[in-house]
Amino acid sequence: MDVRIFDSAERIGQEVGRLICDYVNSNPEACLGLATGMTPVPAYNYIANEYACGRVSFAKVTTFNLDEYCDLPKEHKNSFYSFMVDNLFSKIDIDLGNVNFLDGNAQDVEAESKRYAEKIKAAGGIDIQLLGIGRNGHIGFNEPSDKFTDEAFKVKLTDSTIEANSVFFDDIPMPRWAVTMGIGSIMRAKKILLVATGESKAQAIKNTIEGEVTPENPASILKQHPDATLFIDKAAASLLK
Repeated sequence: MDVRIFDSAERIGQEVGRLICDYVNSNPEACLGLATGMTPVPAYNYIANEYACGRVSFAKVTTFNLDEYCDLPKEHKNSFYSFMVDNLFSKIDIDLGNVNFLDGNAQDVEAESKRYAEKIKAAGGIDIQLLGIGRNGHIGFNEPSDKFTDEAFKVKLTDSTIEANSVFFDDIPMPRWAVTMGIGSIMRAKKILLVATGESKAQAIKNTIEGEVTPENPASILKQHPDATLFIDKAAASLLK
């Protein structure tokens, strides 16, 4: 695991955005795994600016997002689909037909999981997977558990996750369930970039880097990935030895 510490979230966004743009320029048909939340927004801003300046094209890129809320219309302003459209897809030339999400309203979650896994496989696998990390160490919506998961599944969100995300829901209660890529799906990505910023992520980062590999801290599994890089600011690194 490669750990890189930066002065600011903006600087991290520039570095992660540059890595993604450089990869897409060298592999125009790249397959990207994307994350939502405020943490990756600086990287998405950098990518959008590079596209606006004519330095990168996403016309042939395929994307797979990590997760989606259950019991929430796709078009709702707080769906992860809407988040990605607002913060990235509407600002670049990606073909929305190449944009992939888990269906949070699928009646048969097992069939939906199989569909998603097969589509990732058909795309040649994910080249770069972008991740954030929760205060409890979750990646995607893989919450602390007694075992590591594999393919996509439906998960009941923990109280800490609901507390962290409910501030974005001002019109309806935040969903209590989500569908998410499993740990196995994430770990099959060829390259993983995890971003963590802010003091609230310091304990999760300490546990991930210095703690044991355990499903009680899902992000700790990244220590077993052959090409995983953590991009953290000084606040998120504040508890490291």
